[in-house]
Amino acid sequence: MIRFRSIIARIVVLHVLALAATSILMPLALHWLLNQAANDLLRDSLRAEAQTISTFLRLNPDGKLVLDIPAEARPLYSPSYGLYAFAILDAQRRVLFSSRADGRALFAPDETSVGQWSTRGGGASTLFGVTVVRPIGERLVSIQVGQDLAHRDVIVDDVVRSFYPRVAWITFPILLALLLIDILIFRRALKPVREASTTAAAIGPQRTELRLPEQTMPSEIAPLVRAVNHALDRLERGLRTQRDFTADMAHELRTPLAIVRARVDSLDPGPVRNALRTDLVDMTHTVNQVLDIAELETFVVGKEAEADLHAVCADAVSFMAPLAVEMSKTIALTGESGPVWVHGQAEALFRAVRNLIENAIRHTPSGVSIEVEIGKDGTVRVLDDGPGIAEADRESIFRRFWRRDRARAESRGLGLAIVARVAEAHGGSVTVANRPEGGAVFTLTLRPV
Repeated sequence: MIRFRSIIARIVVLHVLALAATSILMPLALHWLLNQAANDLLRDSLRAEAQTISTFLRLNPDGKLVLDIPAEARPLYSPSYGLYAFAILDAQRRVLFSSRADGRALFAPDETSVGQWSTRGGGASTLFGVTVVRPIGERLVSIQVGQDLAHRDVIVDDVVRSFYPRVAWITFPILLALLLIDILIFRRALKPVREASTTAAAIGPQRTELRLPEQTMPSEIAPLVRAVNHALDRLERGLRTQRDFTADMAHELRTPLAIVRARVDSLDPGPVRNALRTDLVDMTHTVNQVLDIAELETFVVGKEAEADLHAVCADAVSFMAPLAVEMSKTIALTGESGPVWVHGQAEALFRAVRNLIENAIRHTPSGVSIEVEIGKDGTVRVLDDGPGIAEADRESIFRRFWRRDRARAESRGLGLAIVARVAEAHGGSVTVANRPEGGAVFTLTLRPV
């Protein structure tokens, strides 16, 4: 059985099935009702005719019952071409008078009773009749009046005969129009649900304050929306607690790290002090990255925020140049030499470019060159002459705490995660690829103003 995920699709399919059934059953039902109405008219006519025939009956002084039909009415009861047939029976069901040539009753006693309508096949015709009991003097007689259905009113017959094909072809278009109207009604009724879906799609770690609208929801869906909002409230509280803990812990670690470094610096020069200083620098760097991550979780770029990408990259290159020189590597700023305005926040973009440069410096061998290229389309490309990035690792390197070589103590796997978060907050992206001549190229794409 085919199942549709769309509510509107389910409604449309069920409506089509209902239309198909209705378009067949409704004309048949209407045809039957119209035919019944025509039969009711005929019964009323036959009953009136029985009343008329009763006026033709009279009793002679000797008590004999006489039927005196006026000459102008006799053609109506002609056995050959008359419109009506009649028979008059006494209380013992004996035929007193009959319009039939054989003088028999229209209906056998077991086929008719007072107030009941009967039909009877007679050769190629069907007789439709009524029995009416009338008092004539002190005697009761049963007057049977019938009419061959072939002689029914021509207009009624034509209406009944043509009703079904006329109604059948127009019923389906009318119902189809109703279906289209229903679709519009359902789409309008589900508009709040679509709007809530748009709102739900915008909810994320950076937009935890958003909630689904409850006031405009249909009453059937409102309980679900309310439950989702309560769940979002609980998630927001949990995320806020986690972020606060991370930020507080990172802040609290800075002071003891500074104290430990001061004590290490007071030690006599030697390998032990140098090793401790290196470890402290790495630990301080990790703490600073954790703080950056905690701050970026709630970071939102304003709609009107603009930054000069050239100035940001120049500051980042200047900031990282001492580290590059210390590690025997060269760094250069290329590309656009003038301002390149993009949508974004300068400090956050500085962190992203700085981490891209630091990643290139720390993960390439000595003697390589690093190039920061600025594009006028709002892109920053950081190129190096290192070993490149394996294709299997290109998606993983932007995850937090992911490290290809876990033996390297100076890497915590947070730098590129910070770059990815900054790109996401700015509505941009960051990708990595290998250069044809060797090395890797990281591309940060931003929206130009």
